[in-house]
Amino acid sequence: MVGITTLPWPAIGSLAAGVGSLALIRYVLDHRGTPGANWFIAVLIAQAVWCLGYGVGLLVAAPRARLVFEMAVWIGIVWTGLTFLAFALEYTGRGNVVRGPGYGAFAAFGIVTTAVTVTNPLHGAMWSGFELDPVLGVATVSYAIGAWGYLTLGVATLSVVVAVVLLVDTLLSYGPLYRREAAAVALSSIPPGFALLAWAFEVGPVPQFNPAPVMFLPHVALDAYAFGRADLFERNPTTIRAAERTAIDDLSDPIVILDLDERIVRLNEAAASVFGEDGESPVDAEFAAVVGVGADLDAAAADDGTPVEPVERRVDGRDRTFAVSVSRLRDPAATHVGYTVVFTDITEQERRRQQLEVLNRILRHNIRNDAGVVHGYAELLVERVDPEDRRMADAIERRAGALAALGEKARTVETLIDGEPSRRLSVAALVRSVVADVQDHDRLDASTAAITVVVGSDELGEPVDGAEDDGIAGEFREATLTAAVRNLLENAIRHHDGGGSERSDGNPWVRITVERDGDDVVITVADDGPGIPDHELEAIAAGRETALEHGSGLGLWIVHWATDALGGTVTYTERSPRGTRAELRLPNGERQGETEEETGN
Repeated sequence: MVGITTLPWPAIGSLAAGVGSLALIRYVLDHRGTPGANWFIAVLIAQAVWCLGYGVGLLVAAPRARLVFEMAVWIGIVWTGLTFLAFALEYTGRGNVVRGPGYGAFAAFGIVTTAVTVTNPLHGAMWSGFELDPVLGVATVSYAIGAWGYLTLGVATLSVVVAVVLLVDTLLSYGPLYRREAAAVALSSIPPGFALLAWAFEVGPVPQFNPAPVMFLPHVALDAYAFGRADLFERNPTTIRAAERTAIDDLSDPIVILDLDERIVRLNEAAASVFGEDGESPVDAEFAAVVGVGADLDAAAADDGTPVEPVERRVDGRDRTFAVSVSRLRDPAATHVGYTVVFTDITEQERRRQQLEVLNRILRHNIRNDAGVVHGYAELLVERVDPEDRRMADAIERRAGALAALGEKARTVETLIDGEPSRRLSVAALVRSVVADVQDHDRLDASTAAITVVVGSDELGEPVDGAEDDGIAGEFREATLTAAVRNLLENAIRHHDGGGSERSDGNPWVRITVERDGDDVVITVADDGPGIPDHELEAIAAGRETALEHGSGLGLWIVHWATDALGGTVTYTERSPRGTRAELRLPNGERQGETEEETGN
């Protein structure tokens, strides 16, 4: 029997590590329910049992009592490893593994090991030849570790190694967001882990002394850093892992992952329900054979996005239409390893587009024909009716002309919906062409309007079609840009009230300016009319018309839609003493293309 009369450093270190672990439990209690927090509390309890058991045992010289504390050490060893693994799994977003049969086997091993440890005097599976062997002024012991003891050390070490790998993977995968937390907790397990293995294999000058509990001091310090400055449980990588799974598995849009040979390697449930035949998974099948559409995936995934034909499939007894988008799949080293193909259900959009197209064409056809008939008869009536009734015939003629113009604008809307490719245009030449066309229009009385076109700082006077390229050019959608300019010009003329301020006779005055402002092309249409009513601009700004607030026609809506399609903006301001200034600002498509080519976008 050995008498212990002092409190030497091995015992102090072990007890301090145990007390530090218990102190950290108090902090983690505030985060109960956060992924990994409950398991980390279990880790701290297990390592506190280990450290306190060893620290107190070093002060106990009675063999039987010393044996009890050594049992506590082994129980702490096995459960520290197992709970640390559970913490790492749940903290990194793999909580389903902890609740599965795989981890259940580890937990069962821990329970069995606890029972084997407590009953070791009966069978000696954990150790044998237990005896006091004091060194360093404390009651250290010597014994031969048995087969189950080495198995316990192996399982505990494996658990810690797997946990560290998971945490390091988090550090590498999620960048700086969780780097400090994961690094601190992963590094904290290294000092006691190596110390335990050195003791188990009797490496070192004092083989009977187990330094692992003392080495929990840096472990506790690193954990405290993770809790305090690194906010271990305030931010959790579980969120990112859940987002990664949701990005594919939980989305309602079918998503298919292809390898470089264009064979399907993964797909979500939505894709399986659309492309699976008779309950068979299309994994490892060729994409074109499964989808029924052959496409150049490299071209479709390029930045200019060569479109892929929509896919028609029958799903749950209904015909569905899917738009197809393709992107390149790259690994962390930015190596192209495959393709991600997303199918977006556009069945309802296609149905609405068809309905609008049919409705538009029917209405446009009927309005044009019927308005032409009414207009023709109104012209005849103007010549035949009495002078006092001629005012009503004139009104019929004007309204018929307005209806015909509305039908033409409906055709313009259809063009905007269908879209068109861009091409290089001289903006000033396009504006002059629009002005000439408006002046020649038989249903728009523009003969009395004074229209001036100014390009840059040079006033060109009366516009003529076919003028040379003036340098203000770019890649634009011709019909779309024409629609925007034409409707701004028509709006200025059609709604003029004859009380203009720029001309002595009060007739319409319009000045169109085309200029470059940095990388933008700016088209300004200024008039001296009565101005645009506030409620019309408010309806467009709100994006909808109501029964109480609506515009007088489609003109301003066409300007709005066309400008949006061109990627530009349109602003309206009042002129002094009267009139409106409409500024159409467009990014120069030609310069945009040069920038994209230079940057690789």
